[in-house]
Amino acid sequence: MNFKIIHETTYQFSHEVFLEPHYLRFRPKQTPFIDVTHFSIALESEPEGRSVIEDEEHNVIDFCWFEKLSTCFSIRVESSLQTKVFNPFNFIIHPESFNTLPFAYSKHQNQILYASLQKSSQVQALLTYTQDILKNANFNTITFLTNLTTQIHQDFSVEYREDGPPLSPEHTFRIKRGSCRDLSWLQIKLLRDQGIAARFVSGYFYFDMENPVFELHAWVEAFIPGTGWLGFDPSHGILTGNTHFPVASSAIPENTMPVSGGIRGSATSQLITNLTIEKC
Repeated sequence: MNFKIIHETTYQFSHEVFLEPHYLRFRPKQTPFIDVTHFSIALESEPEGRSVIEDEEHNVIDFCWFEKLSTCFSIRVESSLQTKVFNPFNFIIHPESFNTLPFAYSKHQNQILYASLQKSSQVQALLTYTQDILKNANFNTITFLTNLTTQIHQDFSVEYREDGPPLSPEHTFRIKRGSCRDLSWLQIKLLRDQGIAARFVSGYFYFDMENPVFELHAWVEAFIPGTGWLGFDPSHGILTGNTHFPVASSAIPENTMPVSGGIRGSATSQLITNLTIEKC
């Protein structure tokens, strides 16, 4: 299948401001089952300079810097993707010991996965929630991962929140609702509490609907030897497939934000976004 993505982001300022250097994360990732056949990015105000860089976690970023004052900063991105047939269960776990929880990564794996294993303070209610799912899965790794994803989808309501970092997992768990990034950050905590390396993914998700309204989406990846980074979408209760288009992944959600950068000035700002995804 072929897909065309147009993502427009505009910041309007009440007065002229100076734009500090900005990191822009809009490039869909090339994967074994997604080919990026076209990518273009157009900016207003025009930057003084721009480069394409790779960050610490191998995300490809457009980095730009400015010299002129501006009352508007707009970003228009066009991407064309071609997807291949994909079976998310086409793997074996190796070594076999990772089929059962709890498991232990090797010394070298722990060094590399360190940031994605960091735990926050443990909360008994969250531990109990996870333990019940783990026991019902008979401590089988994949059964636990899929059941946890499904259970979060069933137990929590999904709501839209345009911007801001994810809510704390404890808060999301208490109110039983959240945005896709809130539910993803909650699942990441639950996985890390069990010693499973997990990271936050930001990108696009296409599914057929009568009146399409697309938004930037977030999901989770867990690292299991033999499978690599396996994707789970708690907002929809599914494993990710070839219509989840990743843009950036990180142990820290803030490092996946589409636009990162500051301004100098006292102006107020308004954010306007528009996203369309078409199946060609």
